[in-house]
Amino acid sequence: MKRSKKVGGRKRQVRSLLATLLMFVTAALLMVPFYFMFLSSLKSGTEILRKGLSLTFDPGISSFRNYTALNTYRDGIYWHWYKSSVIIMVLQTVIGLVFASMVGYGLAMYRFRGRNAVFTLVLILMMVPFEILLLPLYRMLIRFHLTDTYFGVVMPYLVPPFMIFFFRQYVLGLPKELLEAARIDGCSDYGIFFKVMVPNMIPAYGAMTILSCMNSWNNLLWPLIVLNSNEKFTIPIGMGTTITPYGDAFDVLMPGAVMAVVPIIIIYLFCQKTFIAGLTSGSVKG
Repeated sequence: MKRSKKVGGRKRQVRSLLATLLMFVTAALLMVPFYFMFLSSLKSGTEILRKGLSLTFDPGISSFRNYTALNTYRDGIYWHWYKSSVIIMVLQTVIGLVFASMVGYGLAMYRFRGRNAVFTLVLILMMVPFEILLLPLYRMLIRFHLTDTYFGVVMPYLVPPFMIFFFRQYVLGLPKELLEAARIDGCSDYGIFFKVMVPNMIPAYGAMTILSCMNSWNNLLWPLIVLNSNEKFTIPIGMGTTITPYGDAFDVLMPGAVMAVVPIIIIYLFCQKTFIAGLTSGSVKG
């Protein structure tokens, strides 16, 4: 009996070691593009064109001069793109989290006529490609005079269907006794949501914060259609303007790409504890 336990313990240790090794190798492979991007950001554009792209580090031709060039490129236009991306990301994430969590909570905890129809509509909207909605959304922006504005970029994402679905699935896993106990204590509906449910939905908020920030930060098509002013361009649009038929500004493109990754890394580091818990909890309840 003891021998079988020892054999089983050794097998678990071997499996754990192999899994750790596999994850380490996978993480190292995923870091290769970032390593390549950082090395390229230390080289001048002429060196990249002359010697091509490589993963070797050459101290003789590597420096941080390209990062200082971001401040002078087109009178510091890069930081205007950075500011626009941050503003749009914050607006889209905060507003989306607030409204989507309220709707998801209502669909999960309250019984009312048409609840299933509303949830079915949410599922249908999740399956509709965003490209189909581009023309009617753009005509709506023109009618409301919201073109070339930050709110025009954020408007289609005020109540994201995927967030509604996720929060509904997560709230279904919470005990309804919390709702009943809060009502017995005299809490209003808004009090129940903000004082009782929101603290229990922190993992869901963490997971959706990361996904929403990544979606907003990397979004190209809709901001490209809405925004016209060069100063209001987001980073994906602005960095695309550095590549022209007359020459490519690799001196700005590579360090700008490295700096663009920083906010998402910071957000993930702050929300990583709740990210996995939120995804696993919200995906299995139904």
